[in-house]
Amino acid sequence: MSAQPDSIRTPEALDVAAVRREFPLLQTTVHGKPLVYLDSAASAQKPQVVIDAERDVYERYYSNIHRGVHQLSVLATDAYERARARVQHFLGAREAREILFVRGATEAINLVAQTYGRRNVGAGDEVLITGLEHHSNIVPWQMLCEEKGATLKVAPIDDAGVVDMAAFEGLLGPRTRIVSVSHVSNALGTINPVERMTERAHAAGAVIVIDGAQAAPHLAIDVERIGCDFYAFSGHKVYGPSGVGALYGRAALLEAMPPWQGGGDMISSVTFEKSTWAELPHKFEAGTPNVAGTIALAVAIEWLEGLGLEAVAAHEDELLAYGTELLSAIPGLRLVGTAPDKAGVLSFVLDGVHPHDIGTILDYEGVAIRTGHHCAQPVMDRYGIPATARASLACFNTREDLDALARGIGKVQEMFK
Repeated sequence: MSAQPDSIRTPEALDVAAVRREFPLLQTTVHGKPLVYLDSAASAQKPQVVIDAERDVYERYYSNIHRGVHQLSVLATDAYERARARVQHFLGAREAREILFVRGATEAINLVAQTYGRRNVGAGDEVLITGLEHHSNIVPWQMLCEEKGATLKVAPIDDAGVVDMAAFEGLLGPRTRIVSVSHVSNALGTINPVERMTERAHAAGAVIVIDGAQAAPHLAIDVERIGCDFYAFSGHKVYGPSGVGALYGRAALLEAMPPWQGGGDMISSVTFEKSTWAELPHKFEAGTPNVAGTIALAVAIEWLEGLGLEAVAAHEDELLAYGTELLSAIPGLRLVGTAPDKAGVLSFVLDGVHPHDIGTILDYEGVAIRTGHHCAQPVMDRYGIPATARASLACFNTREDLDALARGIGKVQEMFK
């Protein structure tokens, strides 16, 4: 199982050994075995610099932001707004005020559905998604459509896990108000042609929302080049803290949208008769945010960009090719999702073994993968399976990690003979 295909060469641009040393948790053991972490699509581990950054806020200058004149508040506010500028640069947004801080991609999509959606979708209108979507890009639109009497349309995927673009374009029409698609599928790794989808959505008069939770750790993102109206991602996928993320929205759309949540910091003035709203981006950031987490998110992004996004992508692409070849050679194993354009996800099923059993046995070998429907039950339904085992890749993974996965699968097969 551990033979390395000679046809695949590891790029030398990324010093993976040095990268691994930056992750404390990768130095640990599980059940007495060295940890092999292949679950970054669920949540990535954190480099020491991110851990230190969050602790530094609490130890040296934590305070609430925007409302204080004392030194700690000024320092925290400055760092928080520098984080916004860092995210702006990361996404290629035109203005910092187009970046809203949220708890993650799920909250970002709900924000769009409950503000832009409720104001612009009515009875008989349509929202278009694809058959690849995570539940967080399905359920908010179902809720909106049920409330408004609108219809949720779904563009199908083929056996490889690729969106049928002819069907996608055929489903766009004069009643399409919103298109919402994943940039990268969390369940299959498929990379969607988001620029083409954006062009087609706009030609139909719709706005487009892109769920970038799985794309942000793997791909260079430029929302101006894509041309999208909204783009969401989560901090914990890009080696940052949990409970923080960002939503990009075109300024003209954000200005026309009503607030989603009311409270402190999102207002200009409040009386018992009427309240008026703060300017962007604060109109959408009610209450005390995750100050330390947001600042640490900026550090995570700076760290990731410092590795070189092209080098990271090349390394992960090489691992994906190696892992695909390695797993495809295992008798009784079937890869689910074989799109020609993929990011680091290897989902598979094994003859005669439930994915949960695969995951449990691999855990005792020190290999952490994800099993289940991956919050993408319609994807599983498309393939007629209840679940998959999913190994997902990050910048710190190696061929040796995939060799350990393959050896572990061999042990699973031995146990279930």
